[in-house]
Amino acid sequence: MQTTQTTHPSSPCALVTGASRGIGAAIAEALAGEGYALYLTCRRSADRLGALADRLAAQYGVSCTPVIADMGKEEDVDRLFGLIPSLNVLVNNAGVSYIGLLHEMSADDWRQVMASNLDSLFYTCRRAVPLMLQNHSGRIVNISSVWGSVGASMETAYSASKGGVNSFTKALAKELAPSGIQVNAVACGVIDTDMNRCLTAEEVDALRSEIPADRIGQPEEAAQMVLSVLHAPAYMTGQVITLDGGWY
Repeated sequence: MQTTQTTHPSSPCALVTGASRGIGAAIAEALAGEGYALYLTCRRSADRLGALADRLAAQYGVSCTPVIADMGKEEDVDRLFGLIPSLNVLVNNAGVSYIGLLHEMSADDWRQVMASNLDSLFYTCRRAVPLMLQNHSGRIVNISSVWGSVGASMETAYSASKGGVNSFTKALAKELAPSGIQVNAVACGVIDTDMNRCLTAEEVDALRSEIPADRIGQPEEAAQMVLSVLHAPAYMTGQVITLDGGWY
């Protein structure tokens, strides 16, 4: 499943994982608007991802390649990077949530959360870094969550995985700083995405009442924050930037 549009050979290239909807789709559109050639992934929503790629290619005149791949599987990531000759930006957005009591969670569910949310960063960064080293530059942005810092009841696995994302970000930033590659994370609060569709109206209202901004965030705002990180001075690296309306 690939869509390709001709773009200028000097166009920067970006990979956005989990790009078929929500924050990932908003990030893909923001990067297309900046002239990036794009590789977009998701696990299952081939039609939705293909439609997004076609629209972005037509609207912004950029190359856009959709790839169905599970970022929590090493073989899928290796296959994906077999398509990518160079890379300037990596946005690790793919992830899953699990809501439930820890003692009722299966080992398979635990491994799925960890594979999708944390193992995926290892697989993608391990392949992306050599491409970035070729130019002695690059930007990696990991999408995290406020729960990675403060934890959430009934979301122990998700919170643990995002805490791992934060530590991964800080450690890799130190490792890559001498090579001119910046690694940062955006820790989102409650954003209006399908991941939160399981919440009842009453639960959403309760969450909103705790947010000083008195509203839920939008995917486009998360995308704008990612762009801000990409445009930040190269001296900014190893940071976990919170976007939560003043919640924490």
